Amino acid sequence: MENGGVKRGIVIKDEWPGYSLNLFTYPEHYQDDIENVYIPHGLIMNRIERLAHYIMEDFWDNNIMVLCVLKGGYKFCADLVEFIKILGRNSNKYLETRVEFIRYKSYLNDQSTEDLHIVGNTDLSFLRGKCVLVVEAMVDTGKTMQALLKHVQTFEPKMVKVAGLLVKRVPNMAASLTDYVGFEIPNHFVVGYALDYNEYFRDLNHICVISKNGKMKYKV
Repeated sequence: MENGGVKRGIVIKDEWPGYSLNLFTYPEHYQDDIENVYIPHGLIMNRIERLAHYIMEDFWDNNIMVLCVLKGGYKFCADLVEFIKILGRNSNKYLETRVEFIRYKSYLNDQSTEDLHIVGNTDLSFLRGKCVLVVEAMVDTGKTMQALLKHVQTFEPKMVKVAGLLVKRVPNMAASLTDYVGFEIPNHFVVGYALDYNEYFRDLNHICVISKNGKMKYKV
């Protein structure tokens, strides 16, 4: 994987079956609602630490304005910023990070609406002249991310880069929008590590594939 340009991340093949649930601990009330542990929490954390290295190299001595996309991105953002801080304390290059939040809703059940619906304040004038890192847990077709980046650019930031924990392999996938990728995954609907299905499963530490039972149980 090259350090410059688009970073594809760890590529998980279509045929990857995930790990048996028996190998890991997870909330027991989800036992019939998830098929497997797709990406274990420890692997997620180690990969995020590596992304923090890339970000430290790219931003140099520019302070970072982190724009965390809620709700799914809050764990990824918190862990990524913490690793940036740890790396800074252990080197002579400390990047100050300020975190702001934006929330948009683009999924109903397991289907993307592909529209950008910003919830709450749409004024991002605090980004003007700043080096911005947009932190998003999941990027698939990228239509909502494109709309968000277009909105961000209207406030004239100095630089904008995107960190995506997961990028899905879908038709017209949006890998080119994402500067830092944790994992490139097949087109499965995954939950956990703050990713939800109608607000359920955020409390899973691992990223898991939801089962048919889980989709039916929590469908709205």
